[in-house]
Amino acid sequence: MAHHPKGDFDLSRAIWQRVGEEPAEHGAVEVAFVDDLIGLRNSADPQGAVLVFTQGEWDAFVAGARDGEFDLA
Repeated sequence: MAHHPKGDFDLSRAIWQRVGEEPAEHGAVEVAFVDDLIGLRNSADPQGAVLVFTQGEWDAFVAGARDGEFDLA
C-alpha cells in the first residue's frame, strides 16, 4: 500500500462542518480537521472525492480567498 506524501487523512475520524449557508439540496463545501491535515468535500456527494491540504496549503488557500484571488468577476 502506497503512503500518501501528505500522510493519511482518516475519514473515520473526520467531523464534517458545513461552510456557508447554502441549502443542503444544492450542495455545499464541508471541511474537516484531522490531526495536521484538512479535508474539503462537496456535501452533495459525501462519498466522493476529498481534497486534502496540509496546514501550510490551507493557510495559503484561505489567505488567497480573503484577498479575492478566486473571484470570478
